[in-house]
Amino acid sequence: MQHPSTTSSAVDQYRELTIRGMILGALITVIFTASNVYLGLKVGLTFASSIPAAVISMAVLKCFQGSNILENNMVQTQASAAGTLSSIIFVLPGLLMIGYWQGFPFWQTTLICIAGGILGVIFTVPLRHVLVVNSDLPYPEGLAAAEILKAGDHNQPTEEDAETPQSGVKQILTGSIISGIFSFLAAGLRVISESASYWFKVGGAIFQVPMGFSLALLGAGWLVGIAGGIAVLLGMFFSWGIAVPIFTSLTPMPADANMIDFAKGIWAAKVKFIGAGAIAVAAIWTLLTLFKPMMEGMKLSFQAFSGRGQSSQSQERVNHDLSPKTMLLIILITLIILVATFYSFIASAPISFGLACALVACATIMAFIIGFLVAAASGYMAGLIGSSSSPISSIGIVSIVIISLVFMVIGQSSGIFAMAGGNQFMTALALFTASVVMAISTISNDNLQDLKTGHLIQATPWRQQVALIIGSIVGAIVISPVLELLYNAYGFTGALPRSGMDATQALSAPQATLMTTIAKGIFSHNLEWIYIKAGVCLGIFLIVLDIVIKRLRPGWSIPPLAVGMGIYLPASVNMPIFIGTVLSYFCMRHIRKRYTDPKTQERELKATDRRGTLLAAGLIVGESIIGVAMAMIIVASIALGEGEAPLTLNLHNWDKIGQILGLVFFIFSILFLVNRIIKK
Repeated sequence: MQHPSTTSSAVDQYRELTIRGMILGALITVIFTASNVYLGLKVGLTFASSIPAAVISMAVLKCFQGSNILENNMVQTQASAAGTLSSIIFVLPGLLMIGYWQGFPFWQTTLICIAGGILGVIFTVPLRHVLVVNSDLPYPEGLAAAEILKAGDHNQPTEEDAETPQSGVKQILTGSIISGIFSFLAAGLRVISESASYWFKVGGAIFQVPMGFSLALLGAGWLVGIAGGIAVLLGMFFSWGIAVPIFTSLTPMPADANMIDFAKGIWAAKVKFIGAGAIAVAAIWTLLTLFKPMMEGMKLSFQAFSGRGQSSQSQERVNHDLSPKTMLLIILITLIILVATFYSFIASAPISFGLACALVACATIMAFIIGFLVAAASGYMAGLIGSSSSPISSIGIVSIVIISLVFMVIGQSSGIFAMAGGNQFMTALALFTASVVMAISTISNDNLQDLKTGHLIQATPWRQQVALIIGSIVGAIVISPVLELLYNAYGFTGALPRSGMDATQALSAPQATLMTTIAKGIFSHNLEWIYIKAGVCLGIFLIVLDIVIKRLRPGWSIPPLAVGMGIYLPASVNMPIFIGTVLSYFCMRHIRKRYTDPKTQERELKATDRRGTLLAAGLIVGESIIGVAMAMIIVASIALGEGEAPLTLNLHNWDKIGQILGLVFFIFSILFLVNRIIKK
């Protein structure tokens, strides 16, 4: 049970949604969105901005009179929404890759981001009761952000045996400094490696024994729990111990190919699709299992909104969401924006007005319905394993497949494919529609984390939801200019703005490339469905296995979603998460063995868990802040023409040494952290 940061009566007097907070949140939003857009296009990853936003907010607002924990929470809520919305870049660049767009039209790009972001916020409102208030999902980043805000709150009461807020700040700073140093050495100076793998062949089969050194992912693993960690390990073993070896043994390797690149190519082209199929089935199953409690949660939510059936508890400030009338009005305005934007996109095509209206209606309905479904799935996945590790791109894969199949049927029946450029137009429309779904998914993936943070510190839900909408709007305004700037500076793989540009310097935009490949494959009838179908079969098997295990051994589970994530995510990401879960398990087990008296054991378990959580939060904070700083430095360096690695030392023959140094740093960090966590 989480203890409130202050007494209810004191919190009720705090100001939450302030002008200064909104201005600070907007400034952080601009920085984080720009940084996330660049990093996402460069390496296919984005960082969760809630935690660094909370740290920055506390540091800045501390200089102003009357600042408090709830105001800081509103700032991080607003900034995190925009930072997450930048994941729409996982789809939009595909419109340039197929040659349909020659740049990023400001109004179309901005409005589609605004509409998707706001719908993502609204769809999380009825889910808050079932997935946040009445759920045991861990919400790693949400919990970490709450602990950070509590540790920085000078009004927090302490129990006799509880650690002081100052000691909590010290633990956060300790974790931040360790992971910050590692991240700077790895991503900035590049003198140590962030991962290392041992590759070997048995006959024609290629195997990988992976290792990742990310301390932020180690901290996320602490918050995830051992069941999720074992599931991720099983998924990783399936990828690199079974699937890749089988495929590489059956596929002749070109004479001039590198073994490692060949195996990674097989994983990206085949095994990831198996993971996507497994995740799709697991996500659908999750929705089915959650259907009844979701409906009950929505019923309770709307009863609270309308004032019917409220108990004294539901009348409290901490249970007030946006009202039904406000939600319906916002949805109506958002649908109008969607319809206008879709029509603007479709109007340039040489088709009849009636067909254009039909396509607009179809795109709007699909974006709305699929968006609501993936909002629930994404929120659950974020609660299970965290926003940073949640495979949002898999949601994008499933969405683009469904949307493309629907538009393919419409295109064939209406004769659009017989027109010049008809195939390209329908592919572009599918990508544009999927971008709305992606925006909804990414926002809901992050917003439930923020609502969890607010729930733990007694924030007012409707004010948080307003802050989330503001963050989505501000972030949407920033995305288009940043995309345009980066495209004109570097171009994307397969889409260069000018002839004679160095293609090796183009931003890879890996997710957008994958989405585009899928959409083009469907419309040209050359997509290999066999791997997705194999993933579907695997997902069904995992669901049955999980049910059997839960019945045979109550309290045990193998979450199918987490297994699918282990297949889909890179091994260097999975491994530190798994190690973090094992670290948490053995630390708590050690405390149980050390103390036999029930009261003492309970007190020490609580203290140990808090120390571990604060240190884990610090690990996430340190790497996130360095990631933000490095992104800003890189973007500034690019603007000045100084290259994309301005701090790199460029040491020769350093790969092996860097890997060894990374491993040593990682091991010593674990030993240091364990000593701090289980101290007497």
